[in-house]
Amino acid sequence: MSRIKSSGEPAFPITRMRRLRRSSSIRDLFQETRVSVRDLVCPIFVQDEIDAPLNIDSMPDIKRIPISKLADEIQELIDLGIRGVILFGIPSYKSDNGNSAYSSRGIVQRSIKLVRQNFGERIALISDVCLCQYTMHGQCGIVSNDNVDNDKSIGILAKVAVSHAKAGADIVAPSAMMDGQVGHIRTALDENGFSGVAIMGYSAKHASSLYAPFRGASSSAPRSGDRTSYQLPFYNRREAIREIELDIREGADIVMIKPAIPYLDIIYQARKITNLPICAYSVSGEYSLIKAAAAEGWIDENNLIVEFITSIKRAGSDIIITYHAKKMASLLNNM
Repeated sequence: MSRIKSSGEPAFPITRMRRLRRSSSIRDLFQETRVSVRDLVCPIFVQDEIDAPLNIDSMPDIKRIPISKLADEIQELIDLGIRGVILFGIPSYKSDNGNSAYSSRGIVQRSIKLVRQNFGERIALISDVCLCQYTMHGQCGIVSNDNVDNDKSIGILAKVAVSHAKAGADIVAPSAMMDGQVGHIRTALDENGFSGVAIMGYSAKHASSLYAPFRGASSSAPRSGDRTSYQLPFYNRREAIREIELDIREGADIVMIKPAIPYLDIIYQARKITNLPICAYSVSGEYSLIKAAAAEGWIDENNLIVEFITSIKRAGSDIIITYHAKKMASLLNNM
């Protein structure tokens, strides 16, 4: 074997990492990244004024459910070992100012109360705080003179967050990407006696084509324009990190990167700058791409789900929101 010699230095053989023969038990011992069922959060779409679940064509196996079926859905998740859900409401009516988003009789508020009454602390309740499902225009904030009015919007978002906290939410998750929303919501929660309610900041939510199936599922697509003026450009890594740091300074308890798979580098970088829990949201488009390829027989669906979700955990995420939560939980429970 060749040796490298240097004046005054001992000679060492050039070696390489030994490639061991690995049985399944040896692979288990050497495994560095492990995903737990308790890392998973399952999104749920609850729709007002329907009597039976509705299929979502672009998201096979995902449904909009009526509130009458919500307890059954939660029980199924608990039986699988999943301990967290994020609720998205589809209201019975929309308005210019999105006032149904903070009504005590809103679909999310009633859903939270129902789950809390039936399951107590057995499930962590995260609520989405945004206006896109509740406004006629479909933007995430209040529109004035054809522009999203940031300062008016954060006041409404704070009202939404407080209404969710009153209903019993454990964590509010403002997804509107308005400047200052985390700080404004933190102040409103504290002033209303909800200092124990956590905030999951959608800290690095990128303007992505991967949201299209969700927008169809939640009836939240903007009627005109897009959301690039307040969501992050996908080509700016440093800007994403600055937004994460701003949310931390404003009082976020958890920071989120969204989408997940195309942004593993952002997850990794965020892990290096904070000890706060990091959540990654593997979004609807990520789900639909896998389902579509699997339907054509081009991929092994189960293996790819495990590979993708493990990569999110490996990058540094503590919490993973995924539409594959049920399937992944079943796979983990049988490993």
